[in-house]
Amino acid sequence: MILKKIVGGVFAMMISFQIYAQQNTKVLIRAQAKDAKFIGTGIGGALVIVRDHLTKEILAKGLTTGSSGNTEVIMNQAKKRFQSITDSATAKFIANLKIAEPTFVDIEVVAPVNRKNATINASTQLWVIPGKNILGEGIVLEIPGFIVDILAPNTHQQIKQANLKDGQLEFKANVTMSCGCPITSGGIWNADKISVQAIVKKEGIKTEDLTLSFTGQTNLFAGKLNIKEKGNYEILVFAYDEKTGNTGVDKINFVIQ
Repeated sequence: MILKKIVGGVFAMMISFQIYAQQNTKVLIRAQAKDAKFIGTGIGGALVIVRDHLTKEILAKGLTTGSSGNTEVIMNQAKKRFQSITDSATAKFIANLKIAEPTFVDIEVVAPVNRKNATINASTQLWVIPGKNILGEGIVLEIPGFIVDILAPNTHQQIKQANLKDGQLEFKANVTMSCGCPITSGGIWNADKISVQAIVKKEGIKTEDLTLSFTGQTNLFAGKLNIKEKGNYEILVFAYDEKTGNTGVDKINFVIQ
C-alpha cells in the first residue's frame, strides 16, 4: 500500500512536471520610434529576435505587425502610471516561448527592417518565467533616428553640365520618422525644427556644406548646388533634431559630365 502511494506520488509529479514543461509563455514585444509612434506594417515592421542568453538558441523571431497607433493618445495626452497608449491594432510581435524553467533571454529588435540606411538595433534582457505571460503594453524598445532618402540626383546618375539650368543642380531628400510618421511645417513632427543639411565632396575632397529647406510637401526637403566643374561627386544628407537627438543620414554618388 505504501509502495503504491509512493509510485502514485512520483507518477503525479512526473505528470505535473511534463505539463509545466510544455507550457507556452507569451511575450509581447513592440518597437517605438523615438518621439513618435510604433513601427508596424506600414513601414515594413521591426524584426524581433528572442534568444536564450546562455545557449544563444533562437527561441522566437518574427516581424511586428499592426498600425503605428493612435496619434492623439501617444503624442498629445499625458500618460499616467499603468495607462495604456496602445490598443489591439497597435503594432506588435508576440513570441511564443517553450521553456521548462525560468530563462534569461536577450530580446533584439532591428527596425525599421526594410530601410537599411536607417536600421537601428536595440536590445534588452529579462527573465521569462514559464506560464507567466508578459502582455499588455509588453516590452517596448525605443528606436531613435530619421529615415533619410536622397531622391535627386539618383545613385550614380550621369548628368551633363551643359543641361543644368543656371549651372545649378537641384537635390531633394525625403525625411520621415522611423515609424513613417509625416514631417510637416508646424506639425507634430515639425519640419521647422529639423535641420537638414548636405555635405558635398568632389573627387573625395569636401567642397561645401549646404542647407536643404522644407518644400511644403510632406517629408520633402530640397536645395541647389552650384556646379562649376565636371567630375565625380558625393553628397551626404543628414537630418538632426536638437531637442530629441534624432538623426538620420543618406549618401549617394553621381557624375557631372
